[in-house]
Parts: sequence; structure tokens; C-alpha cells
Amino acid sequence: MDAESGDKVRKLFQQVNGKVMIPRIRKILYATDLSKNSAYAFRYAVNSARMHDASIHILHVVDNRPLWEAHLLFYTGPTRMAEIHQEASEELVNKIEARLRDFARRELKGDPETLKRVASIQVVFGDPTEKILEITTTMQCDIVVMGTHGKGIISHSFLGSVAEKVLHRIDIPVYIIPISKEDPDITLGEI
Repeated sequence: MDAESGDKVRKLFQQVNGKVMIPRIRKILYATDLSKNSAYAFRYAVNSARMHDASIHILHVVDNRPLWEAHLLFYTGPTRMAEIHQEASEELVNKIEARLRDFARRELKGDPETLKRVASIQVVFGDPTEKILEITTTMQCDIVVMGTHGKGIISHSFLGSVAEKVLHRIDIPVYIIPISKEDPDITLGEI
């Protein structure tokens, strides 16, 4: 680690009575898949933001690697395919951003001060794991909060694939919040 990196790391940590404590949390990335009950994970981001006087940055990544695009490309050609993709992308991004704004307002309607902590809402296209890692680095986030759905016979033994991939490759704390299957909760609305 060079001197500049060392100084950066030292500035992130709080000191109390000369002892290094936990890192300061100033920016929280809340990554959501927009699934049912994902509001539960948002509440952890809100709680952490309140406790640490931090900002919240909401992120949703649209996985744009579907197989149907190959078929559409065959029938429309590359120029028309690009036009269709651009039109659909803009509309989808606007719709999801509006839903996320409405969700944050509903979730924090009795707490306008905490609502002000929601500093940004981003909807991007790409591989969810790669985009979460990229945006976390670019924005210099201090923690990531994301929900996960257990899969398999022993659901508590497995993380969702995106959560697991992020956890194995990131160098900051990640709060992996198990999403309840039974308890109905506020959802992010129909997208």
C-alpha cells in the first residue's frame, strides 16, 4: 500500500481515545432487484444512514443480457435494433426511477429529514454484479446494502447469485439482508 492509499484508509476510520474504531459511513449504496419485500432491505439502509449521518444512493441494474435480442437482431437488422433498444431503455429507466422515487417517498413519508438522505437514484443496464462493483467504486461508497432470496433445499445456506458474487469481490462491508418470503411488505410497485 502506498502512502496516498494509506492516508485515504486512515481518514475513513474514526478514532476514539487514540484507538481506531469502525470506518466512517458516509455513503450507502442500496442495490435493489425490485422484488417483492425488497423494502425490508431498504429499511436497513435507512437505519444505517440515520445512525451514521450518511447519504443513501439507490441503484437498480437491469440485466441486459437476454437471449431474445439475438432473435430480434436477426429480424430487424442492427440499425433498427439499436433504435428499438434506445427507445425501450429510456422509457424503462424513466419508469423505474419514478417508481423508486415514489417508493422512497412512501417509505419515508413521516420523516422528511431522512428522505433528504436519498441523494441519488440510478437505473443502469449491464451485468448486476459488475455494475454494483463499478458504481460502488466510482461513487466511493462505504457500504452496500442489498437483499437476498435463499434458494435451494436449505434456503438459509445459500445467498442469491448476485449477492454472493458481490460479496466475494468487494472490498467494503456489504449488508446482506435476507428477504422474508412470508411477511407481505411494501413493494416497489409494478414495473
